[in-house]
Amino acid sequence: MIIIKTPEEIEIMREGCKNLATVLYKVKEKVAVGVSTKDLDIYAEKIIREMGDVPAFLNYRPEGASTPFPATLCVSVNDEVVHGIPSKTRILKEGDIISLDLGTKHHGMFTDMAITVPVGKTSEKNLKLLEVTEKSLQVGIDAAVAGNRVGDIGYAIEKFVRSQEKGQKYGIVEVLAGHGVGKAIHEDPFVPNFGKKGTGAKLVPGMIIAIEPMLNLGTKNVTIDDDDWTFRTADRKPSAHFEKTILITEGDPEILTKV
Repeated sequence: MIIIKTPEEIEIMREGCKNLATVLYKVKEKVAVGVSTKDLDIYAEKIIREMGDVPAFLNYRPEGASTPFPATLCVSVNDEVVHGIPSKTRILKEGDIISLDLGTKHHGMFTDMAITVPVGKTSEKNLKLLEVTEKSLQVGIDAAVAGNRVGDIGYAIEKFVRSQEKGQKYGIVEVLAGHGVGKAIHEDPFVPNFGKKGTGAKLVPGMIIAIEPMLNLGTKNVTIDDDDWTFRTADRKPSAHFEKTILITEGDPEILTKV
């Protein structure tokens, strides 16, 4: 069931999403060679709690999960697509790319956001992957206007990604997607990053959704680690992930996860 947020809930989401974006950009500044992914996780939780919010992912256990997620921050490096578990022994190296995916609970409402950044200097292919993925997110957001449907978002993202394939094919991850957010971490509707125009749930004012394209430098296919959380590219090539929480309005979509 799609939940339309009240004006009061939307205002809480605006506050919470601004806090979330502030935290995530502070964590981004800590990304460097020699830093462990656990260091980033500890730092993220510290700032979230100092702001009076609660980590949304810590101990989150969705239906079907064998164990709760054991950290505040999802940290996915190189071929890890999403849901990487922070570790003291996972040390960032020159040339890595790292996805930072974070959610919070602010006065009872949930927020969600992700960015992918390079560690030091990385390859031109990696940088292009990051650029295309981030731009595809904005293309998807631009399509998220009242009266359109979820399929229009996926269609716009897919069309843009294919237009960028000049000598490099990109795998659009299909088994993972964006989603509604607010009363819960994951709500309806499912928001895929591919699709057909005019299909799926209709977008109406008051809906809040997280759009999150995930692109791979190779196959679209993924595997999941023995930890039951970490998704990787099936061919072990790099992946990038960007996500923003947005509000469907009477006019242009409003990006909530901004400073």
